[in-house]
Amino acid sequence: MPDKGHTDGRLPESTKSYWRDSVDEMDFPQLKEDLQVDVVIVGGGITGITTAYLLTNEGFKVALLEANKLLNGTTGHTTAKVTAQHGLIYDEFIRNIGKSKARLYYEANMKALNFIKDTVKEEEIDCELIQQDAYLYATTEKYANKLENETKAYEKLGIDGEMVDSIPFNIDIKKGLVMKNQAQFHPLKYLAHLVQEIVDKGGKIFENTPCVNVKTGKHPKVLTRDGASATGNHVIACSHFPFYEGMGLYSARMHADRSYILAVKTKEDYPGGIYVSADDPVRSLRSVRVNGEDMVLVVGESHQTGQGMDTMEHYKALERFSRNVFDVDKIPYRWSAQDLVTQDKVPFIGPITSDQPNIMIATGFRKWGMTNGTVAALLFQSSILGKTNAYHKLFAPSRFSVNPSLKNFFVDNADVVSHLIKGKLEIPNRTVEDLANDEAAVISIKGQRKGAYKDQGGTVHIVDTTCTHVGCEVEWNSGERTWDCPCHGSRFTYTGEVIEGPAEKPLKRHDYQMLENLTSEESGY
Repeated sequence: MPDKGHTDGRLPESTKSYWRDSVDEMDFPQLKEDLQVDVVIVGGGITGITTAYLLTNEGFKVALLEANKLLNGTTGHTTAKVTAQHGLIYDEFIRNIGKSKARLYYEANMKALNFIKDTVKEEEIDCELIQQDAYLYATTEKYANKLENETKAYEKLGIDGEMVDSIPFNIDIKKGLVMKNQAQFHPLKYLAHLVQEIVDKGGKIFENTPCVNVKTGKHPKVLTRDGASATGNHVIACSHFPFYEGMGLYSARMHADRSYILAVKTKEDYPGGIYVSADDPVRSLRSVRVNGEDMVLVVGESHQTGQGMDTMEHYKALERFSRNVFDVDKIPYRWSAQDLVTQDKVPFIGPITSDQPNIMIATGFRKWGMTNGTVAALLFQSSILGKTNAYHKLFAPSRFSVNPSLKNFFVDNADVVSHLIKGKLEIPNRTVEDLANDEAAVISIKGQRKGAYKDQGGTVHIVDTTCTHVGCEVEWNSGERTWDCPCHGSRFTYTGEVIEGPAEKPLKRHDYQMLENLTSEESGY
């Protein structure tokens, strides 16, 4: 039975990432005994795997711990553009952090792109890597003016790019800006090869091993939810949102954004290139080979997690766009992705705090994780080898600039407070009896706010709606059948299990108090 109100049959009934569906699942054991290595890496996406690959190549004893399955998080749901063109960013960087830092950001991401290209060539990895030009385009005069400023920024920074007047689609644009010689690939085929290299060189990998805290010291110890620990000279948190904050206040210094993806089979040939609109709502295009058929990934509809309209409407908006631009044959896949955004839009990569140099994090990639995640791995490699690197200061998590970090700090946290208060004051007026099959709602049971989902078979699943991170009230995501937190982006299944952090504990079945998590010895917060 399709989702209630979800589709008219033209969109898939459920979400599934093509990347995940097109590779064989890897299986690794759970960590059940205490372990001691040189470096403990937490997080099995592009950052953690690339870091483990680099360090095992250097001869380090490495343990990689993943809370669920490798490549099942943000990396498994990416659009996999390998580019230093990260939207309208370089003019903004020049204005906010200066020309030299803007240039460093570009250089770091180009080095990451070239590292991926070189690794694919040297390792002979069959991962569909294709060189592509990357285009930004504007459909309004307002954003055409912004593109002109971005073009000037390219010139100031020495970026290989130029203005164009059209793109090869049924899209009327005012201006376009191309960055030459970028790329795209199949991220999981690339990373599966690196995983095999890690294992072949003695690296240890563990799945279904949620990490909850770090015991600090000269040899920091990572504590896992089920009791086993991993100790090393260094701990590197590559877990999307840092599982351990170490007084770095990362919950208050980032927000989570979601975006949506359709794999679209078109009747016309794709003309090449990777594209993203400068205007809102963002629209992004790239080609992909799906089960032997050429298709297009249509991406967009960005919004803060847990906020805004019914999430299924975002998929429908992308479908309408696809049918306006292409002659659509079918849409076999739909899925969504989530990433974190820092206040100055530069990722946090480096020591978690200035007084804990042997505990490092990588987060806040702003949906450009293929290059930024690789940047992080290269920076971690140089740090552990004791080498100086021109990019360390730019990405240092301890930075805090007055413009724009201070302004955005207050904006983001005012938003958190507003949602915290709003959720607590809302009085649900629906009951379980109101629900149709495959429908959810916030209801009241004995005066307590609960989330109820009636599945396709008619079974009702009830959870407490208080997020186990800092106590905001989760909202139903109909497009994914999940409960999402509007404050820091935690996501839970309809039975309450954690899908994405920063929450570490499942939603409760009883009334939950936020102090339970903040005072728990098992929490990294």
